[in-house]
Amino acid sequence: MRWLYTLVFYLALPVIMARLLWRALKAPAYARRWSERFGIFHAPALRKPTIWVHAVSVGESIAAAPMVRALMNRHPEADFVVTTTTPTGSEQVRKLFGERVFHVYAPYDLPTCIASFLKRIQPKCLIVMETELWPNMVPQCRKRGIPVILANGRLSEKSARGYGKIDRLIRPVFQQLSAAAIQHEDDAARMQSLGLRAEASHVTGNIKFDLDIPQALRERAAALRDEINAERQRLIWIAASTHRGEDEQVLAAFERARRDVPELFLVLVPRHPERFTDVVQLCELRGYQTRRRSAGSPIPAGTQVLVGDTMGELLLLFGAADLAFVGGSLVPVGGHNLMEPAAWSLPLVTGPHLFNFAEASRLLLAAGAMTITENDQALAQWLLRMARDEQGRKRAGDSAQAVAKANRGALERLIEVIEPYCS
Repeated sequence: MRWLYTLVFYLALPVIMARLLWRALKAPAYARRWSERFGIFHAPALRKPTIWVHAVSVGESIAAAPMVRALMNRHPEADFVVTTTTPTGSEQVRKLFGERVFHVYAPYDLPTCIASFLKRIQPKCLIVMETELWPNMVPQCRKRGIPVILANGRLSEKSARGYGKIDRLIRPVFQQLSAAAIQHEDDAARMQSLGLRAEASHVTGNIKFDLDIPQALRERAAALRDEINAERQRLIWIAASTHRGEDEQVLAAFERARRDVPELFLVLVPRHPERFTDVVQLCELRGYQTRRRSAGSPIPAGTQVLVGDTMGELLLLFGAADLAFVGGSLVPVGGHNLMEPAAWSLPLVTGPHLFNFAEASRLLLAAGAMTITENDQALAQWLLRMARDEQGRKRAGDSAQAVAKANRGALERLIEVIEPYCS
C-alpha cells in the first residue's frame, strides 16, 4: 500500500504544484521557498543532538511553543529544527522563536524528499504535533534509527473512521511510533485500534490547557480594550478563527442582537489570511463601519467591526473582549482552540461541530462555561442573553477559567515522555 501511495503522490506532483500556485493568488507566500518542500535548502552547521519538531500550521506551532521552550531549557546543548507546511505557520514560528530555532518547510511525504531533508539536519529524534502522521515520514525516520514521538496526540471518531478505510497504509505508521503522548483515553483507544502499541501509549492530557498569559500581554490587551471601549459603554464580542460560511452567520447574529443592544462591538478574526480582504468587504457590504487591525492607527469613533487581519495576535484580541465565539464549529471543521478564551475568563459559544476538541468542550459544557448554538438565530439569542446578564457573564467566564486551571499539568507529563529520546 505504501508503494502505491508513493507512486500516486509522485504522479500527483503537477496537481500539487498547481494548487500551490492557485493558493498563491490570494496568499503570495505559497509561491515562495518551493525547494524546501522537496528537502532542498541550505542548513547551518547544527549542533548535536538536533531535535526536529513538526507543527503543521499556526495552531500547532503555538501549542508546540511551551514544549520547545521546556526542551531548550533541559537541553541547552541541542539545536532545534521546527517545520511547518503553511506560510502562516512559518510566520508564527519566526515570531515565537526568531533565530533560536532553524525553520524550514516540511518536505513532501516522498522518500527522496524526506531523505534529502534528513541528510541535511540529521536529527536525534522527531516530535510530531497532534495528528500529522504521514505514511513515508515515519518509516523513513525509523529506517535510519530516528525515534518518532507523537506529542499532544488526538484522534477524533471521524478521523479514526477515515484512517480505518486505509488501514493497510496507516497501521504501520502507528506501529512504528516510539512513543505517543495522547490527550485523552478515548484518543488512545482509537489509536491503539489502528496499530499503536499499548506500551508506547501515554495519556498525558492536552497541553493547550497549560497556557500562561504574560503580564506584558495583559497590559497590551487592556490598552486595546480601552481603545475600543473609550466611552466605557461597548460590549465587545470576538468571533475567532472563522471559516467560510461562518462569517455570514456571525454578521447576521450581530445585526439581530444590535437591534436591542446597539452598544455591541464585533472583533471578527478569520482563520486564514487569504480571506482577510474578503471578510472586510463582506462587513462593509453589510453597512458596518469596519476597521482593519493591520491599519495600526487608533480605531476611529463610530467603528462597529474590527477585522483581525494580523498574525499571532489572537490571544491579545481575546484579552480585549467580553464574549467569545470560537469558529470552525458552525461548519464541519471540528472546532478550534477553546482554551485561549477560557484562560481570559470569557463566556464561550460555539457551533455543534467540536470533534477536534471533544474533551475540552465536554468539560466546559459541564461547568456551564460554554453554550452550543446551531445557527445565527440561536447565536443572536445567546448574545442578547449575555448582554442582559452581567452576573451570568461573570459566572460563565469564571467557570471557563476554572476548567483551564484545573486541567493544567499536561506539559510536564509530555516532557517526561519525550525526554528519554532527546539525549
